[in-house]
Amino acid sequence: MRKLILIVVLGLALGALFGQLMMSVPGYWLVRVGDTSFQTSFWFGLVLLLAAFIVLHFALRLLMRLTRPVSRFKVWNSRARNRTAMKRTVRGLVALAEGRWKKAEKSLVKAADDSSTPLVNYLSAALAAHYQGRYEQADTLLKRAHLSTEGADTAVGMMQAQLMLDRQQYEEALAILTRLDRHLPNHPQVLKQLKQAYLSVSDWDGLRRLMPRLAAQQLISREEREQLELRAYRELIGQEARNPGDIERVRNLWADMPDHLRTNTDLIVLYAEALVRGNEEGIAERLLRHSLKEHWDSRLVLRYGLLDVDARRQLVVAEKWLQERPNDPDLLLTLGRLSLRNAYWGKAQEYFEASQRQRPSGVACAELARLYANLGEHQKSQLFYRQSVELLDKSLPSLPQPSEEPHEEKKSKTA
Repeated sequence: MRKLILIVVLGLALGALFGQLMMSVPGYWLVRVGDTSFQTSFWFGLVLLLAAFIVLHFALRLLMRLTRPVSRFKVWNSRARNRTAMKRTVRGLVALAEGRWKKAEKSLVKAADDSSTPLVNYLSAALAAHYQGRYEQADTLLKRAHLSTEGADTAVGMMQAQLMLDRQQYEEALAILTRLDRHLPNHPQVLKQLKQAYLSVSDWDGLRRLMPRLAAQQLISREEREQLELRAYRELIGQEARNPGDIERVRNLWADMPDHLRTNTDLIVLYAEALVRGNEEGIAERLLRHSLKEHWDSRLVLRYGLLDVDARRQLVVAEKWLQERPNDPDLLLTLGRLSLRNAYWGKAQEYFEASQRQRPSGVACAELARLYANLGEHQKSQLFYRQSVELLDKSLPSLPQPSEEPHEEKKSKTA
């Protein structure tokens, strides 16, 4: 209501101003053509001139439209086809989300040529064809997607790599992802797909180098990173341990390893084994001794007793450990073996028997049986051999075994 009143007041004011101008500025228009003349007031002529200009303007615009009917029809037709293509694209994407792969592919491909986003159509159609198991068609649609849009290399490459991973074509996927990674370092999706590809082809070296980049982009949890790093280094050290000729490679792996993994017992034992195979038992001895000082573990103690280095010094070190752990059966077993290396037969016997008292073990019994056999005490040797077999039998899983009665019955039937 206020706007209407304001418009009315403004119109009255303009009308009054225009009337005042007409009274204060008199004049006329005189147009003469030959013997004919035309005369009117200045203000009326001005209004006629303005009206003529407006009519001429609209007449020219109408004439221009009439001279270009085909182009106007083409524009209209293109817009109509684009609207139709958009509706088909939406229907195709909905069908893709609902798992109706065939309908999705058909709608998306049909709408691609008229769509304003043909890349989306072809990529989604390729995915639908892939889910139907039509791999050749999916590859064809990916090629069409690449040609449809300039600069689509990254999107097409990532889609192609994902489809390769789903088809278990891991080597081909890794080749594509490696190329993408060179052009797009630290791209989140490429890094995640690289992790999947490295795991699939058991490329542990590539995986361990990828871990810091995944962590920097916050694409992996701390727990998963630690698990994958542990697995990668365990596999790598295990592989290198089987090739003792390149011990420097193993030492470099250990040097590159994150600090928290150097306290892992499995990795320490694997590294020690690799060092022993590479004739680096001195380094292995220092590794185990330092690791046992940091954290005590029975596997490290038992491996320490099997090293072939300075047995006398090893025995002194292990006996110092015994002062802190006098009843440790694994340490006592290790001391017995170190005593054997030093030819202390009586001391070895004492340590083995002490270990057996603390925890009956088939290994300790076997060591005692072997020792007594070489000392010529065959009766004791046989006793401990029997105990070793009995202890080993108790550790076996419970499985069905043949009994004497069925065996005799079977023999009688055969007779």
